[in-house]
Amino acid sequence: MPISSPPVLKFVEDAELYAVASRNAEKAATFCEEMEAKRSFGSYEEMLKDPLLNIVYVATPHSFHHSHTLLCLRAGKAVLCEKPFALNKQQVEEMIAVARQNNVFLMEAMWTPFLPHIKFVKDIIDSERYGKVKSLSADFGFQTPFDAEGRLFKKSLGGGSLMDIGVYPVFLALHLLGVPHEIKASARLGKTGVDEHCDIIFEYPGDTTAILQSSIIENTPTLGEIELETAVIKIGPTWYEPTAVSIISKNGTETKVFEAASYGYEYEARHVQEMLRQNKTESDVMTFEKSLELISSCFVRVMASPFHTPYKHWSLVFV
Repeated sequence: MPISSPPVLKFVEDAELYAVASRNAEKAATFCEEMEAKRSFGSYEEMLKDPLLNIVYVATPHSFHHSHTLLCLRAGKAVLCEKPFALNKQQVEEMIAVARQNNVFLMEAMWTPFLPHIKFVKDIIDSERYGKVKSLSADFGFQTPFDAEGRLFKKSLGGGSLMDIGVYPVFLALHLLGVPHEIKASARLGKTGVDEHCDIIFEYPGDTTAILQSSIIENTPTLGEIELETAVIKIGPTWYEPTAVSIISKNGTETKVFEAASYGYEYEARHVQEMLRQNKTESDVMTFEKSLELISSCFVRVMASPFHTPYKHWSLVFV
């Protein structure tokens, strides 16, 4: 969820953006007013003392996800942490361990599996009504001006295309096809040492492949395409948000358009609300296993080139 997304909670029953927190009190107060939250805090520790706060959405730069999530979990607050969950598998494992030790809900904020059009596509693939998958392709890229101190280009902040947006096509392949038996990849490294462009191939048994791409220096089509034995599924424009799905088969082309009340993040938020109502400490959709698979796939890539209902008080952490 980008920082502009909290208003989607208006579309989620029994949910509200209760507070925002920042290391800068003035910035927190300004954003609090903009987002129509009730409270603002000039420190995360102060926010976590509020007994009315149920769950924290961590939206700080990638390099802080691990430490900020642990801070919240150890304070007994449930956490929805932005993707990527952390910078490596060891950090993710520690986050999961601390959540379990404190019996507190934790989930990576990967909204993709909750979107109706992705569920629709997955149901088709799982049913094998058009046969097995032969190939999948998905990209996510945009051109942004170079800024050596900017979040996207600064290595110490977890910059680079893969960790910021490449996780989306990687997750799509994992979600629809499972874990590959081999990963091949190449990256274009920029002046600051981060990957500015990535090309990734997942190889599966039976000659099935997933061709994935991410870029922060190039606008890409942002389309998803899945070739099955007797049909082709096309997702887009902008496959990673509510969009259209077309099925092209011998019977012609069938297109279904999926829309959302807001950005589409409401589906993920509703799921989190339901998990909290059920006293769950782990999502039954975006499981810990899926987060471990995701960070493991990205890490291989990098190395190669008690609750009360309703749960309505959310807090946004940012810097």
